[in-house]
Amino acid sequence: MMSSKNVAASHTEMSQIVLPNHTNTLGNMMGGQLLYLMDMCAGVVAQRHSNRTVVTASVDHVEFSSPIKLGDIVTLAGHVNRSFRSSMEVEINVWAENPRTGRKTASNRAFYTMVAIDEELRPTIVPTLVPNSPEEQSRWEAAERRRQLRLVLAGRLKVSDAHELTHFLLENVNKADV
Repeated sequence: MMSSKNVAASHTEMSQIVLPNHTNTLGNMMGGQLLYLMDMCAGVVAQRHSNRTVVTASVDHVEFSSPIKLGDIVTLAGHVNRSFRSSMEVEINVWAENPRTGRKTASNRAFYTMVAIDEELRPTIVPTLVPNSPEEQSRWEAAERRRQLRLVLAGRLKVSDAHELTHFLLENVNKADV
């Protein structure tokens, strides 16, 4: 029988102060430095879910909404949105906190596909994810659509076989036409 886990079992938060060596000449955290932290957070989330070594397979839809400044506290929060056979979609959200005012600003978000590997470095089965709330269910459903889009764009899935994605798109195009 396949094991299962809920979202809370692997939820991870990490924080760090932004130092001068993390910033560019404008005093903003460098994008590459932030992507490094986001990848680390996604790895922790995925390892907690799978109880296996994991590797990053892809990073989708990285949003840079607002800059993170020198001296800010950057906080990353990650959770699994859905697990598949050997992969997991991990969502990472990032906030910048001004330590003097306490003001927190949402600054970044990305979706990571992490793959669990065994001792021979081959993909291995991961526990299924059980959504426990309407929000988790919504993220679980959206993760399948994003997966289908990734596979279509990579040429590994025909558009005609991306049922959830095409249904969602047609439903929303029809709403926009009304």
